[in-house]
Amino acid sequence: RLVIERVQERCPKSSVQHQVLVGLLIGGLIFFLIQKRKTQHLETEDGWWGVGAPPDGEEDVTIRPFKVSTSDEELEDLYRRIDQTRPTPSLEDSQFNYGFNSHYLEKVVSYWRNEFNWRKQVDKLNHYPHFKTKIEGIDVHYLHVKPKKLNEGTTAIPLIMVHGWPGSFYEFYGVIPLLTEPSDPGDLVFEVVCPSIPGYGFSEAPHKKGFDSVCAARIFHKLMKRLGFQQFYAQGGDWGWMVTTNMAQLDPKSVRGLHVNIATPFKFSLPIALSIMLGRQFPKLFGFTDMDVQHLFPCTEKLVVESIKESGYMHIQCTKPDTAGRGLNDSPVGLAAYILEKFSTWTNRDFRNLEDGGLTRKFSLDDLLTNVMIYWTSGCITSSMRFYKENFGKGLNQLHFKLPAYVPTGFACFPNELIYTPKLWAKQKYWQLETFTHMARGGHFAAMEEPQLMAEDIQKFVKTVEKKK
Repeated sequence: RLVIERVQERCPKSSVQHQVLVGLLIGGLIFFLIQKRKTQHLETEDGWWGVGAPPDGEEDVTIRPFKVSTSDEELEDLYRRIDQTRPTPSLEDSQFNYGFNSHYLEKVVSYWRNEFNWRKQVDKLNHYPHFKTKIEGIDVHYLHVKPKKLNEGTTAIPLIMVHGWPGSFYEFYGVIPLLTEPSDPGDLVFEVVCPSIPGYGFSEAPHKKGFDSVCAARIFHKLMKRLGFQQFYAQGGDWGWMVTTNMAQLDPKSVRGLHVNIATPFKFSLPIALSIMLGRQFPKLFGFTDMDVQHLFPCTEKLVVESIKESGYMHIQCTKPDTAGRGLNDSPVGLAAYILEKFSTWTNRDFRNLEDGGLTRKFSLDDLLTNVMIYWTSGCITSSMRFYKENFGKGLNQLHFKLPAYVPTGFACFPNELIYTPKLWAKQKYWQLETFTHMARGGHFAAMEEPQLMAEDIQKFVKTVEKKK
């Protein structure tokens, strides 16, 4: 502005030269700012998360087959701990409003102890090929599922899918066959890689402080390149959303397209601020639909109360994860209550008012307990909770929160997701938002709850990108 004022002082306002000069100056400044923003990208340095100092020689890059296993001793220990649990009665007429209802928990525990067949579920887990490989000093676990057959002249599209908390790679077991063996002849065929975030499931936990989503993104880039993929698509929800977004920010040339089912705009931009202030009165001005208005503008009291009701776990995990983690790692029943309560409320908040938390309305107990057993048998609950402290403990002023993602992006907006993000807000973060879909149903654990809808939206997004390219 100062430069423009100086130009105006020196040039007669009526002159053509003045108008041209001012126009060129303004245009040049706008171009410079846009180019400057476009050239910003996320940078990172290699880390070492193993025990002690890194070795002098090259890191072992061997890819090793892995199988989930169990033993009599493991099951006997589990049953002994379940048998020795001390129940606490729930309050009358409390449903899931105080957390996991103890009366229903007794039914879940009884099924777990007497009917759930972990050995059978282990066989199910091993239906897809598992592998491990060392990256930056820790063992990284992943599934690598290739299509059984391809039509002549067809190439499978590589896709990495990243889970969140308190989920696991098992969330994707329903969607994997829909992508690798689609029934519609017109659908694309994918080659799917599902890693466990370090500290989750069967991936080794980092042994040093500081492992955040950017570090996980860097490790997964290395994983994909080790598997021979120079370009690939990425999909994620929950932490997987942040990790895959960071992957796009770190190396946009490698990420051919990004599909997410949650998108929180951490950067508070002017369009977002204006939409919050004026969106209720002038929804069409901001492209808000009736659904947007319904989700974005409840009464202030309800908004505050809901935030308090559902964020207690985050306060604990962002500050003192090891304290709570120690108790959960010792008690299978406590672990199940802590994890499964999220599969109730995060699927649909109205499930808090049901005696059984609505758990089996969208999931089977076998699938829910399989996810719990992945946490129990690997002993990963504490390290998985630390991921919150490592990320949010650094504050919201980190560069990756501020930077947009420039790769083609698809957003599946599920109606019961924890955080509702309208298209306007999503575009503040994802500059090439190719598809934005209001999904018919579904909540936070979308891939596990609605695998068919998820697969269809991934297909729609990738087809859109591939057609353009």
